[in-house]
Amino acid sequence: MNPATSWDETSARAIIDAERSKAIDFLGPDGETATSLLPILHALQEYFGYVDRAAIPLIADALNISKAEVHGVVTFYHDYRDAPHGTHVLKICRAESCQAMGVQRIVDHLRNRHAVKPGTTTPDRRLTIEDVYCLGNCALSPAALFDDEPMGRIDEATIDDLIASAGART
Repeated sequence: MNPATSWDETSARAIIDAERSKAIDFLGPDGETATSLLPILHALQEYFGYVDRAAIPLIADALNISKAEVHGVVTFYHDYRDAPHGTHVLKICRAESCQAMGVQRIVDHLRNRHAVKPGTTTPDRRLTIEDVYCLGNCALSPAALFDDEPMGRIDEATIDDLIASAGART
């Protein structure tokens, strides 16, 4: 992803066309032809850092599917973003093991001390906080991912250090 790349329709159309042309369509279990929807969404997110809502009708038109189908896929998969994220991303596990080991205390610390909460980005766009449900790191609960690096047994001090290392102003 190039975070400096701002949304533009010309680039989006080029990405859609490129992904569509290299995808290999195949017959699904009901005889329907599968599309290159997921590769297109991945490519748009890789290039822009998110899938702009303006891309939905472009994709639907290119694949001859409804805008509702495209929107449904974008909103079903939680890793697709509809807005740019921060330079750094902190994903906090909210699954049962992490809940049992006190992740809510960490989320409260983020809200009370740093004025950020999951689902938001700091005003300086340096850090995005996201909830995730199970990182598969239950033995080290509460767990998180910081810029895709797994972390275990996080606590309030860990959060303070991560925010400082991201250079985020909260």
